[in-house]
This record gives sequence, C-alpha cells and structure tokens, in this order.
Amino acid sequence: MDRRDFLKATGMIAAAAAGGSGRRLCAAETGPGSPHAEKIGWKLGCQAYSFNRFTWEEAVQKNRSLGLRWLEAYPGQKLSAEKPEVQFGPTMSPEIRQAVKATLQDAGVNLVNFGVVGLPNDEAGSRAVFDFAKDMGIETIVSEPTADSFDLLEKLCEEYEINVALHNHPEPSRYWNPDTVLEVTKGRSKRIGACADTGHWMRSGINPLDAVKKLEGRIVSFHLKDLNKYGRKDAHDVPWGTGEADLKAVLAEVYRQGFKGVFSIEYEHNWLNSLPEIAQSVAFFDAVAAELASKP
Repeated sequence: MDRRDFLKATGMIAAAAAGGSGRRLCAAETGPGSPHAEKIGWKLGCQAYSFNRFTWEEAVQKNRSLGLRWLEAYPGQKLSAEKPEVQFGPTMSPEIRQAVKATLQDAGVNLVNFGVVGLPNDEAGSRAVFDFAKDMGIETIVSEPTADSFDLLEKLCEEYEINVALHNHPEPSRYWNPDTVLEVTKGRSKRIGACADTGHWMRSGINPLDAVKKLEGRIVSFHLKDLNKYGRKDAHDVPWGTGEADLKAVLAEVYRQGFKGVFSIEYEHNWLNSLPEIAQSVAFFDAVAAELASKP
C-alpha cells in the first residue's frame, strides 16, 4: 500500500469510526498501523485524550481503526454510551474493570500508560493509583508529582515494577523545563523519568530536539506532537512532519539513543474529526522508522 492508498483507506476508516457506533472492527477495516516502528521497538498508540469528546470505548475503537495496538488512558473519561456515569480510573469497580479488559482484548489493544494523574505524597493515595495500574496491566503512570514525593514514588516504582513519567505541561507548570526533570531524577531509579511532550516544549519555547538530547537515558515515554507555531501557547497540533517541530530529526535522535518504548499520539486539534490527521501522522512515523532502520 502506497502513501496515497494508505491515506485514502485510513480516511474511510476514520469516517466510520467517527460515527461512534462502538461496533467491533474486523481486521479488514483497520489501518496498517506502524509495523516498521514496531520492528525497532517503538510502540505507537493514541492518548485517549485525543478523543475526549467521545467515550473511552469509542477511543479504543478509534485507536484500533488506525491499526494501532497500544493505548494511553486518562482519568475521568466517560466509559461508554451505556455507562456515561462511570469515569475511567481507579474508582472503577472490579466488575467494570473486567469489562474494560474484555473490551481491550476484543479490540486487540494493550493499555500501557495512564495519565496525567495525581500522585500525592501520601502512601495510601499513591498506592491506590499503583494498585489500579497493576490490576490493569499498565506499565507507566504519567504524572506531575510534587518534589517532596520522590522517596515514596521510587519505593512504589520498585515494588510494583511500574514506571512514573514526569509530564511537561507548558511554562509555568512544574516540569516544563527538562533541567528540572534531570534535577529531581538525579540518582533515582531509572523507572522515574520524562514523559516527553514535544508540543508543550514548543509552547514553552524549548526546541524538542535539544530537550531530547538533554534527557538522554531519562525518557520513559512520549506525548509526541507537531505544532503549527513555535514559542506560542495558542499553537495547535498539525499532522506530524508538517509543523515546526522537525520531528524527523527528533526521531533520528531517539533512534540514536536506542530508546525502545511508547509514543502516545496526543492530538489536541480538530477534536471531532481528527482521525484523518492522526492517520497521516501514523504514516509519517512509520515511514521515518523504516528509513532509520534501513541505515547501516
């Protein structure tokens, strides 16, 4: 399938998924995903926040319609049209959790990350989030914890074998500057590192390539974005490779570092009909991965 056929196919899939029918997708209806990226250890999936105008179940189907097998959930999303009163997160009952797991299994989607969620410097409060993550098979909790909580979080990370990724909302949020991430993680477990949000770095006037170089060895996961403007809080997402992030150079650096892990697509624009643009981003990502893997 060439690029034109791919975009046409994923556009048709996007139109079907946007209807929000919640029906199960068969293999013939799904996009090609990112097979070249998977071969080099990159797991591409959506952050469900990209579909925050829809239910969690619809987010799973939209993710699957793209051919993607990984998903990052966020707290508070309405679970389904049938259960709009239920919000995704640790407060879900054991029965609801089992239903969620069945939905994921039916779709062939793995729930790998969860956030952005609070992790208080309170063992009972943070342990509840870790218990939920363990139960759901989540590998990484994305958060913006306070500076005084890292002794507790390091203990829980090692006990549960679950990562904590520090997310960088734009300035003046707690971790907008990668130097802060390096400071608070110095000497800490490698399970604590950065959730590298390239778009929010751009809004804070930070070059994503410089930040990725600086954080080498401390990146746990990505919220990958490309924006139409640099250094502006009102900049918005555009299909990857068409904005000012120079994502091709960023991905080349990530590859050089030997990173293997999750890249979450958090597309915060054109909310009701973003799937065609996300599909274009998936195609760009896999094409870059293929090119990188082909180099000696």
